[in-house]
Amino acid sequence: EPPDTPEDFSCQTQDMKRVTCTWTEGETHLYGQNSPQYTLSKTSSQKMALCKEDCSKQCSCSWDIGQQRMWNVTLTVENPLGKQTAIDVFDVNHRMYPTAPFQVWEDCTDTEITLHWNYENNEIELFCQTEVLQPDGKVELHNSSIAGSKYVTVRGLQPYTEYTARVHCGAAKHFWRWSDWSQPLTIRTKEGTPSGKLDIWREITPVLGGRNVTLFWKQTPSFQANGIIISYEVTWEKMEDDSKPESISFSSVYNSTRIFIDKHSYRISIMAKNNVKFSLPSVLIISRATDNSRKILFSFLGTEELKEGQVNGTDDGIFVSWEPRSIYDSYIIDWCNFPRLQPCDLQWKKFGPNTSSAVISSAAFVPGVRYKFRIYGSVANRASLLEKKIGYLRELPPLLDPIVRKVDLTYNSVTLFWDSYHTNESEPGFIRGYHVYVSPLQGNCSLKGSKKYILSGESELCKYTIENPEEKRYTVKDLIPNTKYKIVVKTFTGGGETPIFNFRYIDTPYNSNMLYFVFLLVIVPTLVAAICHWKMKWVKECCCPIIPSPNKSKVLSFKEFKIDSEKVLKINDCIPDVLAMDSSAEARKL
Repeated sequence: EPPDTPEDFSCQTQDMKRVTCTWTEGETHLYGQNSPQYTLSKTSSQKMALCKEDCSKQCSCSWDIGQQRMWNVTLTVENPLGKQTAIDVFDVNHRMYPTAPFQVWEDCTDTEITLHWNYENNEIELFCQTEVLQPDGKVELHNSSIAGSKYVTVRGLQPYTEYTARVHCGAAKHFWRWSDWSQPLTIRTKEGTPSGKLDIWREITPVLGGRNVTLFWKQTPSFQANGIIISYEVTWEKMEDDSKPESISFSSVYNSTRIFIDKHSYRISIMAKNNVKFSLPSVLIISRATDNSRKILFSFLGTEELKEGQVNGTDDGIFVSWEPRSIYDSYIIDWCNFPRLQPCDLQWKKFGPNTSSAVISSAAFVPGVRYKFRIYGSVANRASLLEKKIGYLRELPPLLDPIVRKVDLTYNSVTLFWDSYHTNESEPGFIRGYHVYVSPLQGNCSLKGSKKYILSGESELCKYTIENPEEKRYTVKDLIPNTKYKIVVKTFTGGGETPIFNFRYIDTPYNSNMLYFVFLLVIVPTLVAAICHWKMKWVKECCCPIIPSPNKSKVLSFKEFKIDSEKVLKINDCIPDVLAMDSSAEARKL
C-alpha cells in the first residue's frame, strides 16, 4: 500500500537550542528497500533536508535551530507506491518541553513539608506542580505559588507519617506541556504531641488491708501517637486528702500493671509519651471500699449476688444486651479472650449512653468455650457493675452423659433414675435437658407420646424429650410384657448431643394380672372337671340322681305341702294334663 499521512507529528524543544520532531509510522506492508523513507525539511526549501530517517513505529528527528524561532517544516514519507506529507508551523518559544526537575530535597516539620528542586535551563521561567501521595493512597496536587520558584510548601499533614512526593514543570509563558516527573522522594514528617487519650480499664481484687488494682491500657483509632511511644506513665492519688501522688513509668512494650491501694477513693491517670511530649491523661476513679463496693470487687470470684444471664452466639460474634440506665454516660463490657488461662488476657470495649446491646467479636473466640461478660455503667469516670452474662460463640455437644443408677421395671413400664448432671465452666454448652431413647430388639418402636428417631443403619427408636436439666428420673410407659428393649439417656445442649451407641438392655416381666386371669379361666375349671371326673358317681348321685329326692324338689317347697319336716305331694291336688298308657316294652325300659 502507499504510505498514510504520518500520525502524531509535532515538534518541541527542551533547551531552546535544538528542536526534536516526533511521529508514528503507518503500516504499508512493504519492507527492506521498499520500506517507507522519511525526510524532514523546511517547507520553503524542501531540497535541503534537515534529516532523513528509516524508522519503525515511533520516529524522531532533531536539528539545531540557531537563532531562528519561527519554523515551517514538512515531513515527507514515500515508498515505491506513493508518498504523503505533513506540515508543522510553530514558534519555538511556544513549544517548550522542559527536562524533569532534579536534585529534589525537603525540609519538614510535624505537619508541613517544603520541597526544593533544580532544573537544567535556568534561563526559562517555569511553573511547577508537586504531587503528594498520602498513606491512604489518595493523591494531592500542589502548584507553586510563584512562577520561577524552585520550592513548594505542603501544609496540613499528619505528624510522623510517610509521604511520597515528585515534581514536574512547564513553561510559565506559552505553556506547551509538562515535563517528565522527577524521581519520587519519600519523606516522613517529624514527631508531634500525641493527640487523643489512651483507652484504659481496671480489674480490682480485694486483699488484706486494701485492694490490688490491675490497670490496662491500649491505643484506640481516635488516639494518634504522632511519633514513637517510648513510655507510659501511671499516676494515682487519694481523693480524700492532700497526700502526694505516686507515679511509675513503664516501657512502651507494657500494656498493663498492678498497683496496691488501701480502702480510700483514688484517682488514677495514665499518659503516653513520645519523643516530644505526653498525651492528655486518661482518668478513672476507684471508689472507697464499702460493703456495697466489695460486692463489685468479688464479681469474678463468684460471691456476686447478680445472677448470670445467658447470651447467644451469632455468625459475627456473641450478642450481649443489657438494661440501659439513664444515669450513666457510658457502658463498658469486659471479658477474657482465654478464660481457661491465667492471666486470662482481659479485654474491654466501651459504648455510648444510648447503646443497650452489642456483638462482641474476637479472633480468639472458639466454639465450645464458655465466655463471661461483665457489664458496667460509668458516670464521671466511676464504673459500677450492672449485669453478668455467660455464653458461647457456638455450643457443642456435652462431654458426658448421665449415669443411670437405678432401673425399676414393671410388665409395661420402666423408670430410670440418674445422678444430677454437674455443670461447670468446662462444659462446651448449656445443658438444656435430656433425651431418652428406647426400642425393642425386634421390630420398630411405636410407643405412645414418643417421636420417631431414625438411627444410622435405618434403626428406628422412640425418642422422649425432657426439657428440665434438673430432672433426675423418667418413666417410659406402654411397654410390651416379656419383651427385650434397649434404652439410653442422653444429655443435650444447644449444640446437640453425642452419638448414640451405649445402650442399656432390659427385659420386661410377664403380666401377673394376666396369669391370675388365665388361672381363673383355665386352671380352676380344669381342676374342677378333673375332680368331677374322679368322683363321677358321687357327683351323679348328688346332682342328677335316677330317682330324685322329694325333699330336694323346688316344686315341693311350699310350706302348706309339708308334713312335719317332709315335703308331701297330695295326689288329689295334681291334675294331669295328659294320660298315656305305655306299652310293656316301654314300661320295662323305664
